[in-house]
Amino acid sequence: MNFNLLIENLTNPALLFFVLGIIAVYVKSDLEIPSNSSKFISLYLLFSIGFKGGQELSNEAFTTEITWSMLFAISISALIPIYTFFILKKRLNVFDAGAIAAAYGSVSAVTFVTAVSYLESQQMMLHGHMVAIMALMESPAIIVGLILISLFNKEETTTKIKIPSVIKHSLTNGSVLLILGSLAIGFMANAKQAEGIKPFTNDLFKGFLAIFLLDMGVTSGRKLNAFFSFGLFPLAFAIIIPLVNGCLFAVLSGYITADITNRFMFAVLAASASYIAVPAAMKITVPQANPGLYLPMALAVTFPVNITIGMPLYFLIVQQF
Repeated sequence: MNFNLLIENLTNPALLFFVLGIIAVYVKSDLEIPSNSSKFISLYLLFSIGFKGGQELSNEAFTTEITWSMLFAISISALIPIYTFFILKKRLNVFDAGAIAAAYGSVSAVTFVTAVSYLESQQMMLHGHMVAIMALMESPAIIVGLILISLFNKEETTTKIKIPSVIKHSLTNGSVLLILGSLAIGFMANAKQAEGIKPFTNDLFKGFLAIFLLDMGVTSGRKLNAFFSFGLFPLAFAIIIPLVNGCLFAVLSGYITADITNRFMFAVLAASASYIAVPAAMKITVPQANPGLYLPMALAVTFPVNITIGMPLYFLIVQQF
């Protein structure tokens, strides 16, 4: 059964389109999704998952378990950058270590969206409050990563990082604002009127996800060549750490909730790495960090590892433990 679960995930059309994107780069095809279309699709995915989450949340009672789940999520996002920073600092400079640690403590909205699709393939539904939890996990890791850089940076000539402006930027980041806004609108929307846009938010979702992952495949393929010039350490980190994080928090989440779908999403969020919000924040606040390192690690290595090996593994753990 476990082998069948892996095969089922590997033959998912969305994943196969991701692989097609990588192949297109290596055969030197001119295949690409126009940048405006790619941006629209990413906005659509965030809008759709936020709105659906808000609708689900409106049907949920706010319980002690949800409160603990939110605190647990923030703790994950703050804790992961701390221990990963000290692992990374042994081999990399403080700026790169902090940026990568922030990326792995924060979350990937696209990985989250893919995980929702994975749950649906298992005939399971996402609980609405997990969308709010995903949005909550974007910012703490960025803040912790920047604090660590400030504490361990010995270069006095470096511009001082202003934490209040970092907090504001992370909360007003486009992806965070859209998913929080869509969540709030979905929560407040009249159920009958919300039915009117259901064909757009639900029926088109998997098709748009497949096209978006095709674009992600093309982007990843282009970044892989330069990434390998950094040696094996970043590659090993980008494969091992996410799987360790995912498995660890798949087990620990059992102390917070017994719900399999919630535990699975906690594992996926802990294992994912940000390649949208964190790079945007680091570009502004820590220009010394090398985007040619942390961006391919999150997008070209960790993302495909999570959607091929990670998700079936985390799902198996939350079922067994």
